[in-house]
Amino acid sequence: MADEETKGESQESEAKKGGGFKTILIVAVLMIVEAGGLFVLINAMGGPSAVDASELQGLEGTGAEAPVEIELVSDQFQNMQTGRVWEWRAQIYLRVRQKNVDEIQAIMERDAAMLKEGISMIFSRAQDRHLREPGRETVTRQLTTYLNEVFGYDADELPLIDRVLIPELKGFPADS
Repeated sequence: MADEETKGESQESEAKKGGGFKTILIVAVLMIVEAGGLFVLINAMGGPSAVDASELQGLEGTGAEAPVEIELVSDQFQNMQTGRVWEWRAQIYLRVRQKNVDEIQAIMERDAAMLKEGISMIFSRAQDRHLREPGRETVTRQLTTYLNEVFGYDADELPLIDRVLIPELKGFPADS
């Protein structure tokens, strides 16, 4: 009887071992069937659509709408917000549409001192962290707002200035 019990236990343990292998085998077969089913389904739906590289979107306008960059100012401006005098060397460009270039240049010639004073005030009032921003978002936003007030809007109610560009903005202590 003891031999029969040990034989029964050994058969059960072998069944359990085989059951683990059977489970793994069943899961593997189900995964293969699922992958095959997805492959058939994707192919039946037409697969991914082809991309036509000849279509270019987002191109800038041509002719009167073509963008033009005009240098507004290249100068040094003081800032004392940190308790020390800092000189900020800045280059500021305006990106405008070709059709607005003459009007922009006329306003720049007529109001040169006023423009430089307004820009100087923005730099002198700016906090140090705004001048040190990697993307210069705050200073650019303040300059854009000020310059849109000065230059105004065209007949289509669009600002004459598309964008303010600051390719150079470097600061150094002036009292050293």
